[in-house]
Amino acid sequence: MIATLSGVVLASSIYLYEMYFFTFSDIDRESAQKGPGPVTSPTEEYTANAYYELYGGAAGGVNVWVEITKNNEKNKVQIVYYSDAKSNFSMEWVDEDTLYILNDDPNYPNSNRSIKLEIGKEIYHENGLACKSLLMKGEYETCYQN
Repeated sequence: MIATLSGVVLASSIYLYEMYFFTFSDIDRESAQKGPGPVTSPTEEYTANAYYELYGGAAGGVNVWVEITKNNEKNKVQIVYYSDAKSNFSMEWVDEDTLYILNDDPNYPNSNRSIKLEIGKEIYHENGLACKSLLMKGEYETCYQN
């Protein structure tokens, strides 16, 4: 009985920790592949770079994340977008603070993960872990998820 209860408490603790104390520190940057970018904002205040992360081996897929470098603040880097990568991916600045990220597959209508993000205020995390994270709440005003 004690072993079962201990197992339930341990599993619950791990789940709660991963859910509410999420950060992007678990991204495998060692095996990441460079994606589109750099794309510099019109005022050259920000630079956007995309990276691909393979997962699941031969039958797996690819995640994509977008890092924004704030060029005026000692190259401060923030991840603003994390999603499953689709076949059509690109980034373009709409204005000095808004980045449009196109991430969809025209062959699958429900695969569109495209979004406009106001840098410094908004982020996107496909499965919502960044949106629920207590550790990341101070890094954005609005968090979007699929």
